[in-house]
Amino acid sequence: MKQAHSPVIIATWRFGKEAVEHAGELLRNGHSVLDAVEKGINVVELEPAEKSVGFGGRPNADGVVELDAAIMHGPTHDAGAVAGLRHIKRPISVARLVMEKTPHAMLVGDGALQFAIQQGFQQEHLLTDESRDQWKTWLENRQSADDSHDTIGLAALDTQGDLAAGCSTSGIGYKLPGRVGDSPLVGSGLYVDNDVGAASATGLGEEILKFCSSFLVVELMRQGLSPQEACEQTIRRILAKKPQNKDIQIGLIALSHTGKTGAAACRPGFQYAVWREDHAELSDAVIVASIQQPQ
Repeated sequence: MKQAHSPVIIATWRFGKEAVEHAGELLRNGHSVLDAVEKGINVVELEPAEKSVGFGGRPNADGVVELDAAIMHGPTHDAGAVAGLRHIKRPISVARLVMEKTPHAMLVGDGALQFAIQQGFQQEHLLTDESRDQWKTWLENRQSADDSHDTIGLAALDTQGDLAAGCSTSGIGYKLPGRVGDSPLVGSGLYVDNDVGAASATGLGEEILKFCSSFLVVELMRQGLSPQEACEQTIRRILAKKPQNKDIQIGLIALSHTGKTGAAACRPGFQYAVWREDHAELSDAVIVASIQQPQ
């Protein structure tokens, strides 16, 4: 019989505070850990003021918003994901249905859209007036893709000691159509082992996925490192292999099966939110600047 736990939720960035507060309220009212993850992320997906997730997200080079999302359930070790999903505001909810309603782990592009429609989602315009104007300005200048994007990654531990995690993003602004980053990839953008912990990543997806960063965080926790130590050690390994990554942002969050949390990043500016005991708090992640060969 599992030991009762105090629920804990952790999420990336400033907007993660509202996400963990909503997720925490759901856990407090008896909802499942999957509900908490999905609905917490929905808060950010449906907020048009957030330019890097869901509705109002930055479009690709053709002016079309393409969304990536994934969710993973600790007790079953199941996962679902969508990539390059257009016209749907809540990709994390579609990802959950991929996990629960299909034998697959990921759907992409038109296939993901058709599945969402079959499940009752309505096609909607994802560009806001502001995001459309920004895209037109980019078209005039034709500068390189905008990497100032912020994935919402969220991990939760419920009172039964079960874990789940999810992430959602519109990715790099003005990217090549069809580009996919780390967020929908199990082991890169997120990973959960119910006996160990959960992790999620944010930042430049091309670099995050090359290191299977979230999987590595969880595996380091399995070896006995705390969530904080595991996040820092993963950043060190990335910087040891590719020192130039000190100039881009990679942020990691982690949550152990005992409710401990941690976060680390390559550069200043990465904040994360933690909810516990009915209270949410924003903190600055530890910056890992040293480049050391990991043991």
